[in-house]
Amino acid sequence: MRVFITGASGFIGTAIVQELLGAGHHVLGLARSNESAEKLIAAGAEVHRGSLDDLDSLRRGAAASDGVIHLAYNHNFIEYEAAGQTDRHAIEALGETLAGSDRALVVTAGLAGFNLGRPVTEEDSAAASPRMSEVAALALAAQGIRASVIRLAPSVHDRGDQGFVPTLINIARQTGVAAYVGEGLNRWPAVHRLDAARLFRLALEQGTAGARYHGAADEGIPMRDIAAIIGRHLNLTVVSKTPEEAAAHFGWMGRFVGMDASASSALTQQRLGWHPTQPGLLADLEEGDYFRK
Repeated sequence: MRVFITGASGFIGTAIVQELLGAGHHVLGLARSNESAEKLIAAGAEVHRGSLDDLDSLRRGAAASDGVIHLAYNHNFIEYEAAGQTDRHAIEALGETLAGSDRALVVTAGLAGFNLGRPVTEEDSAAASPRMSEVAALALAAQGIRASVIRLAPSVHDRGDQGFVPTLINIARQTGVAAYVGEGLNRWPAVHRLDAARLFRLALEQGTAGARYHGAADEGIPMRDIAAIIGRHLNLTVVSKTPEEAAAHFGWMGRFVGMDASASSALTQQRLGWHPTQPGLLADLEEGDYFRK
């Protein structure tokens, strides 16, 4: 299969490229810069120049492929609504090109923001969010396009991670304490990057229209446990912050660190035969790479 991937040169995208190539697929990766293009060529993928703002480039990439994985997203938390609209337009452009065929469109969404008081399942509707990825993809599925959604855990971990956990570590270094909110019992799901890559491949190959899949190997890790490991490795005091103190202490992360976002992937594992095999987040943190500057 010839697969068009947006976000192919990023942290998760590079793992997906290797997963697909290893399974015998051909990869066409979207590249906005020369640096991204060079990464893709070195990985063994073909380069398709363009960007999320260039809808014609997205249409051309989709037209030249047997399936699409849409991974790219502008994680600008200052202009979050604008980023959501850009993503929606990109998904709609990809859908226009795939309409009338059985080609797959796998769209990335997130597991943060539900706050249900229980693990989120694949049957739960999308959480209210400026990010339009899931809503836009499922609208395409209703039009007969084989679009599905992978809701990724907020922590996709492995060497080279530059996401939420490294941000928490940097905040701890800057403030001199490793903090959590309230009792720290709110939970974060997590998934190893290589397990996530395999899930994307399975969804591309086997996914059904309108399906939601969960990229969560760790169902929910208490934030207090994450803070404890950060404090131990950095030799810092572990403290609780009130919800009112969280925004000042954590900055833009303040809106996330108090959320309870636990998520089940039981249905995903059953439906796609996906079974995570890589180390969990706490084991990855204990190994120590996250704390080496």
